[in-house]
Amino acid sequence: MKHALITGGAGFIGSHLTERLLGAGYRVTIIDDLSTGRMANIAHLENHPQLRIAIEDIRNVNVMDRLVSECDLIFHLAAAVGVEKIISEPIATIEINIGGTEVVLQTARRYRKKVLVASTSEIYGKGTRFPFHEDDDRLMGPTTRSRWSYAASKAIDEFLALAYHKEVGLPVVIFRLFNTVGPRQTGQYGMVLPRFVKAALDGQPLRVYGDGAQSRCFGNVHDVVDAIQRLAESPDAVGQVFNIGTDEEVTIFELAERVKARAGSVSPIQFIPYDEAYEAGFEDFRRRVPSLERIAAVVDWKPSTALNETIDQIIAYYREEMQHGGNHP
Repeated sequence: MKHALITGGAGFIGSHLTERLLGAGYRVTIIDDLSTGRMANIAHLENHPQLRIAIEDIRNVNVMDRLVSECDLIFHLAAAVGVEKIISEPIATIEINIGGTEVVLQTARRYRKKVLVASTSEIYGKGTRFPFHEDDDRLMGPTTRSRWSYAASKAIDEFLALAYHKEVGLPVVIFRLFNTVGPRQTGQYGMVLPRFVKAALDGQPLRVYGDGAQSRCFGNVHDVVDAIQRLAESPDAVGQVFNIGTDEEVTIFELAERVKARAGSVSPIQFIPYDEAYEAGFEDFRRRVPSLERIAAVVDWKPSTALNETIDQIIAYYREEMQHGGNHP
């Protein structure tokens, strides 16, 4: 029975990965400081005989040493997440993302444990060649715009992980996530789809930032954790970087319209300038779409859930929460 350590395991993606690995017969240990994760995400798993939970910061080297020494592989998902949090807490973003990954990799090296490092589509910055391929050049904005600190911090994580692989032979796999969505995701840190769904069900305006013509690809979390598990179990993935997401593209305005229609909502759609939503001079991307050729070739994975089905899952999740008195930010 393999023993997996998941950093950020009480988060949105981490909780789904925990659920999947337990179902596949793994033993799982979660470490999460609950800064963005929630115990509610894993409440249904708390009594599982193969699950252990540690509420702690991954930068606590003593705790990490013990947990890493006891596991077989590490899924490193803990990070500062969400555009709003990144802009409002830039110090924490940089220190947690870089400092936390440093501790994970140092400890993994000590015990020779395989590490899967979660990265982000933000890595591609203002790239204009579509779809984004893993080895494309990157174009970042200036250091005076705090929104780029997240992309820069995750790029350092990737450089560091690949350096550990190249220099000391640590088995490392990096995966870049593109707008992962699904049940349990909250709109608290700016995530657009749960924010739209909650507004539609509450009869509130769906707030579209900018002109709404910017497009994104929203990958279903169940597909995403399937891809992560496949990468973990593939010897051929070691030392490589992979995009994970979907290539089904949609504009944010069209997304708002789809949510309204599927929720049967009469909420208005409201356009909010970026400067008002985030900060003066905020820069966004017009398109963000991944190439999925590499992951398809290495682990024979492709997304299987259509966006409308994902929207329906999120609507059903929020409706159930509302019935049970759940209160999502």
